[in-house]
This record gives sequence, C-alpha cells and structure tokens, in this order.
Amino acid sequence: MKYKSQQVAYWFFALSMVLFILQITYGFVMAFAHLGYDGLHELIPFNAATATHKNLLVVWILSGFMGAAYFIIPDEAERELISIPLVKLQFWSLAIVGVVAVIGFHIGWWEGRKFLEIPRPLDYLVVVNVLLFLYVLLMTLYKGKKRTTTALVLSMGLFFAALLYLPGMVWFDNQTMDSFFRWWVVHLWVEGVWELIMGGILAYLLIKLTGVDREVIEKWLYVIVGLTFLSGVLGTGHHYYYIGTPKYWLMIGGIFSALEPLAFLGMALFAVAMYRKGEKRHPNKMALTWTLGTAIISFVGAGLLGVAHTLPSVNMWTHGTFVTAMHGHLAFWGAYGMLVLGMITYAMPLITGRKMYTKPGASYAFWLSNIGMIGMTTAFAAAGVAQVYLERKVGMDFIDVQQEMEVHFLILIAAASLFTLGIILYIINFFKYGKPTDEALEPA
Repeated sequence: MKYKSQQVAYWFFALSMVLFILQITYGFVMAFAHLGYDGLHELIPFNAATATHKNLLVVWILSGFMGAAYFIIPDEAERELISIPLVKLQFWSLAIVGVVAVIGFHIGWWEGRKFLEIPRPLDYLVVVNVLLFLYVLLMTLYKGKKRTTTALVLSMGLFFAALLYLPGMVWFDNQTMDSFFRWWVVHLWVEGVWELIMGGILAYLLIKLTGVDREVIEKWLYVIVGLTFLSGVLGTGHHYYYIGTPKYWLMIGGIFSALEPLAFLGMALFAVAMYRKGEKRHPNKMALTWTLGTAIISFVGAGLLGVAHTLPSVNMWTHGTFVTAMHGHLAFWGAYGMLVLGMITYAMPLITGRKMYTKPGASYAFWLSNIGMIGMTTAFAAAGVAQVYLERKVGMDFIDVQQEMEVHFLILIAAASLFTLGIILYIINFFKYGKPTDEALEPA
C-alpha cells in the first residue's frame, strides 16, 4: 500500500461483507417459502423478502465498487485522496440508506417498482451520497500526477452509474413510460456502465497480478468498452418487448442481445491471454484465481445464459419465469460479485500487511461458493423449464405449477447451503485480516 488514504477501502469492504451475508439470509427465507415453509410470513412477507434480497445485492456490490475505487484511484493518480472526512461522511450515509431502506420494506414504506423499491426521500440521500463519492474521486484524479486509462474508464463507469440513477427518480403516470425509463437504470447499470467499472477493476488487477505491460492491457480495455456500448446500450431493447413500445424494439433488442456475449467473451479471452502472457507470478494466487474466475463465469452467466433466453422467439415463453433467475444469479455472481471479492482478496493483504490468502480456507471459499452457485443455477434452470412447460404450454394454474416445482427448491437449498459455506469461510478470512495498519505502508 502506497498511500495511507487507501485504508478507507476497508470500511466499504467490511460493509459489503455484512450486507452480503444478510442478502443470503433473505434468499433462504424466499427459498423455504417456495418450498412451502413460509412460517415467517407475518414477520417477513414474501414481497418484503424479495425486495430486500435484490436491493441488498445492489448495495453490497456498490459498496464493494466504492471501496475498490478508493483503493485504486490514489494508486493510479499517485496521490492521497483529497478528503478523508468526506469519505467517512459518504460511508455513513451509504450505510444509513441501506438500513433505513430494509426497515422500510418490512413496514410497507417503498415505491413498489422492481429493483427501484427504495422510498423517494432515500433517493435524494443516494444522490447526495454519490455526489460526495464522485467529488472525492474526480478531484483526486484531477490533482494527481497521472491520469491512466484504467483510472479514467473506472471513473467514467462510476460517473455514468450515478447519472443513470436519475431516470428512475422521474415520475410518470403512464405505465409504459415508467417501465421504459426504469430499465434505463436497471439494464443500463448492469449491462452498460457497470461493465465499464468491471473493465476498469479487471484491468487494474491484471496489471498488478500478471506483470503484463500496462499499454497492452489498456488497449484491450478500449475494445471491451466499445463492445459494451455497442451491445449493452441497444440490448436494453430486450426488456421492451412487453411494455407497449414500438415494434422496432423487438428487432433491435433481438439483434443486440445476441451480440452482448461478445463483450464478456472479450473479457474472458482478455484475462486468460494476459495471464498466459504475464511473466510475473504474483504471490497472491487467490486474487488471480478470483480475477480469472470473474472473466470466465461472467461469460457463461451473463453472456451465454443471457442470450439463451433473451431472443424474442424464446423470451416470449421464458419472460418472468425462473429461467430469468437462472441467468440473473450466475450473471451477477460472475460479473460483479466475484469481481468485488477478487478486489478485496488483492487489497486486504496490502492494507493490513497480513497474508491470509495462504490459508486453506481462502481456497475452499472460492471452490465451495462457485460449485454452490453452479448448483443453484442448475436448480433454477430445471425449475424454469418445468414452469414454462407446465404453465405456458400445458396451461396449468400458477399455484399448481409452484407446487410441482417444490422438488427443485430442495436442490436449490442444498446448493445454496454449499455456496453459503464458501462465503462464510471468505468472510471469516476477511475479518481475520484485522483492521488496516500503518505498518503496511510502503516506504516513501
């Protein structure tokens, strides 16, 4: 660690760990409810559980992104963050938003729009929070000695992530208009600007872990950014099939959804090629394992499984079924969850001066979580195919179909338990590192 201010990343990483385990807990509540055991319904209604599960996913990943940015930008700009007090204020406001939103979901204080459920007053606090975050980052970059492509792509992704939150705050009386702009947030985040953030963090990790020349890696980064904007932005059209938009969105969504795997394939090939080309073998092998895993699993989950059900001729049957959950779980895990965990694995030894990545638990965490997630994805796929056939081809009643799918949720819970064991091992390892220490600072 070169700069003392990089230590603030620890608090965002720690918040991510706490929110992640809470998200998993709500996932189990939902899974047991699908299995027919909904004993917590009076305390945690299913709609509150699903809103909490999805929103915690967004917040823990965003917290991880923020921690990654606070670690990367000083290193890339070659200077300290401009204001630690502003960073602390931003951290606590983020934590408050998360806590208040979760409480709100349980007492019926929310907007009810999927993925954008948080109450409107909290939206304004989010805006203030993100403005503080961007101010610290961009001013640090502006005053820094260097402005690298990696830092600029990461900053651009974070800036547009903030900008594209705003359409979700505009009120529309018309349902079609509301859904149209809601997808500007939901889709253009995860399949647009978040991919820029992913590209920036992935490039940084590969530069540090493989020893490949920065110029080579950053040229690949330009290609990935181009593919992302070409496919991800217009690929939004695959959400517009059923909300009353003009017919041309059927063609646009179909074509560009089919192109979206190219960006993720590019990332996977890019990461593996840089690993093979690299002459340096970094001692933190677990950080490299998470980094390469991110590139490969995101290609499968976000790329292949995405295009497998977003083409119009398929999506007309699978829309809104567990086939979507199959794609969503592996995509979020591979593209963003693993990336955050990879960044934490790389940063924590540098922040604390301790090498916990050598412990057996660090390796078990990776393999158990990934095997568990693949099992969950398989269970969702089986449930989704059964749901499509029974409900939309045979014409069975919705509730009857839910009961027929219960056996798949037994498999899901078993796989989720394996996944959770891996994540618990990861979190135990994280907190064993302890808090940041000045002893980890490199000599000036």
